[in-house]
Amino acid sequence: MAFAVGERVVAEAESTGRRPLSGVVEEVLRGDPSPRYRIRWDDGHESIYAPASGALRAKQRPKRQQQAAPRKR
Repeated sequence: MAFAVGERVVAEAESTGRRPLSGVVEEVLRGDPSPRYRIRWDDGHESIYAPASGALRAKQRPKRQQQAAPRKR
């Protein structure tokens, strides 16, 4: 899956003892088939990331809670 500048992404941790990292794609350095991205992580650091298969995914936006329609009497 290819990502674009500005997309929020999550990098899965390599071990179960670590949490996944989330951040924003700042630059696409190289596209498919061997992509490389410059990502600014939510903890403030920035890195060049070449994801292994399935290691990087788009971060899902929180779903909006739908307000219940008023009941008719």
